[in-house]
Amino acid sequence: MPGGITESGEPYSPFVGLVYMFNLIVGTGALTMPKAFASAGWVVSISLISFLGFMSYMTTTFVIEAMASTNAQLRWKRREQEEVHDSDSTSEYSDDDVVVRGRSELETKPILSVQRSGGHVDHFDIVERVEMGQMASMFFNKVGVNMFYICIIVYLYGDMAIYAAAVPISLMEMACGNHSCSAGSVKYNDTDPCWGSVTRKDAYRVFLSVFTLFLGPFTFFNAQKTKYLQILTSLMRWIAFTMMIILALIRIGKDSGKGHPTVASFSGVPNLFGVCVYSFMCQHSLPSLVTPISDKKRVGTLVLVDYSLILVFYVLLSFTAIFCFDSTLLHDMYTLNFTDNCDVLNIPILRYFLGLFPVFTISTNFPIIAVTLRNNWKTLFYRDGGTYPWVVDRIVFPLITLVPPIIVAFFTNNLESLVGITGAYAGTGIQYIVPACLVYYSRRHLEPTVGRDAINKHRSPFRHTFWVGFVLVWAVSCLMFVTANIILTDTKK
Repeated sequence: MPGGITESGEPYSPFVGLVYMFNLIVGTGALTMPKAFASAGWVVSISLISFLGFMSYMTTTFVIEAMASTNAQLRWKRREQEEVHDSDSTSEYSDDDVVVRGRSELETKPILSVQRSGGHVDHFDIVERVEMGQMASMFFNKVGVNMFYICIIVYLYGDMAIYAAAVPISLMEMACGNHSCSAGSVKYNDTDPCWGSVTRKDAYRVFLSVFTLFLGPFTFFNAQKTKYLQILTSLMRWIAFTMMIILALIRIGKDSGKGHPTVASFSGVPNLFGVCVYSFMCQHSLPSLVTPISDKKRVGTLVLVDYSLILVFYVLLSFTAIFCFDSTLLHDMYTLNFTDNCDVLNIPILRYFLGLFPVFTISTNFPIIAVTLRNNWKTLFYRDGGTYPWVVDRIVFPLITLVPPIIVAFFTNNLESLVGITGAYAGTGIQYIVPACLVYYSRRHLEPTVGRDAINKHRSPFRHTFWVGFVLVWAVSCLMFVTANIILTDTKK
């Protein structure tokens, strides 16, 4: 939950941190990227994804700087309280004026002087895990805090809707698809039969109901992903993605690829933008990822390397896909292209593994996202000193968490649109607007306390205020462009 201050967790090495960040970012969004690439054209796609990767890297450094600033401010407040307590304990024989003057001087005393008098303590060390919600409450006003929680809630709703649609789609395709070696050139409609009079759309809704019955109850309890489950799902993800890239390269190498992608098609840009933003999302989870890293001296380099590797991976996955398969036959969930085409993969067990791969990995994430969303709802309406009635706490909040995304998934299974809209709107807020505002206001709050001479060792390379303004202008422009495109597209229809 992006809400409060917790222990940093079990420490791990920078390399493990790099792997964790890679695994967090590369998820469901990557599976929808090939179709988005095909729709926008390969030149436009590689240009846009490179720029959006750079923008996401920039705002990631903003969040890390804000985390360090928050740790410094928390240490300063703690030191301030300790010194006030010491002052109170020794002021038994002092005049009230001396005590008041001592407190006044303490409040304006820069943190740099505390560092000099207290040894070599670096107040900007990131040792306490401070989630984005806590940073927002420290640096934003009440309206800003509420806007942050609304943004994260909308994003998590989109996340849950995407997961709730992705699993039934995969199950429906495996149950209803024609897995003969001649099915690769067949494009099915929702009204096509699956089992007798049961259509594919009906089968999808049946699997959605089963998915809800099995995983929905976890929303009413607490759930967390264990270390071993994370290792297992990460291993499956690496095997699946590596298989898809290699199989597509083999087919292209044999000069039997069916893809002839366009160079540029600007009608596909808005959706590609949303997919790319969603696929680079990690800012909301950075406190959980960065804080446990044992040696943070090179955390900036680690993040840069991670983003570079992810960009190369996304480009490789999408390019091999659009040149291997006919663009008109690309599925929303890229794994499904390997389940009905024996020219690419003719080993049945591996075809079923790729087809069911999203079912296993996404199903383990769904309860975690649901609990996180439920807790954010509680935080949004929480008032100091108040408690929720049992019915509200255990029934109402879980229901308002679970029901809306299931309803969305019930009426649409268009994964590309779900990912695009979630990334374009809520994703823009979480990835661009919130980090830019956090770093700007954290700098303003800390300058009177730390002084101009104090150096934040985790300061973003994009330290000039120009970059904050650039991110905000870019975010607003993108929102306007995507909204205008949706309106114009609907008008044409």
